[in-house]
Amino acid sequence: MRMIFWAGFAAFAIDQISKYVVIHMMELARIRSIDVLPPLVNFRYGENRGINFGLFGGGSEASRWILIGLAVVICIAVLFWARKHALSVWAKISAGLLVGGALANVADRLIYGYVLDFLNMSCCGIENPFVFNIADVFIFAGALGLIFFTDDGDTPPKKRTTKRRVKKVG
Repeated sequence: MRMIFWAGFAAFAIDQISKYVVIHMMELARIRSIDVLPPLVNFRYGENRGINFGLFGGGSEASRWILIGLAVVICIAVLFWARKHALSVWAKISAGLLVGGALANVADRLIYGYVLDFLNMSCCGIENPFVFNIADVFIFAGALGLIFFTDDGDTPPKKRTTKRRVKKVG
């Protein structure tokens, strides 16, 4: 559980620090747009009141608390699941990234009433209208890591090789 805690703490801290630097110190909330490496990486101010890509973002106070509760329940479920299974180091890190990222977005909802988003990536003449944050990256990477680094139980157990004693007759 220690590995999960530290991976989660790192994900939470990196996300919150990045948001503070970009949104407040670089004043993205005021200027709304900063081209970093156009068109690949841009900062665009966004307030996400829904889930990914702003889905279900009606902005009501009830939906805010439902999303907070849902995120906390998912984090608790992942932690209970991780505690009951023997996970590899990479699976533990993945679980921590997922939980830390989700809790970072919960912190945003508690502090601001919405999730702060600022990353925008476009390429090859396709203008991407969506913005996301580093917590979203950690959530996605953590979920993907749990898929790839967790034993699904379908693999047959390794056969034990034991030496048999042969009893001599005679």
